[in-house]
Amino acid sequence: MTGQAEEYRVDGDELLKKVKDLVHEGNVRRIIIKNEEGRKIIEIPLTIGVVGAVLLPVWVAIGAIAAVVTDCTIEVERVGAGD
Repeated sequence: MTGQAEEYRVDGDELLKKVKDLVHEGNVRRIIIKNEEGRKIIEIPLTIGVVGAVLLPVWVAIGAIAAVVTDCTIEVERVGAGD
């Protein structure tokens, strides 16, 4: 991965809110949601200007994931200073 990477562990009910908060921060390049075993469930590449209705299908997918997982990890790749 390039840029800065972070990981957050969240419960299923906190998943959608945390992802929305990360997207609104604006310096996130990619979000990867992994299940309890560490397997990738969904990868969301974000580009500048991706907001609103474009993300609606993503919110629906994350809501569905949140309904079936109890614990998950959100891996966040942020835009680095040198990017």
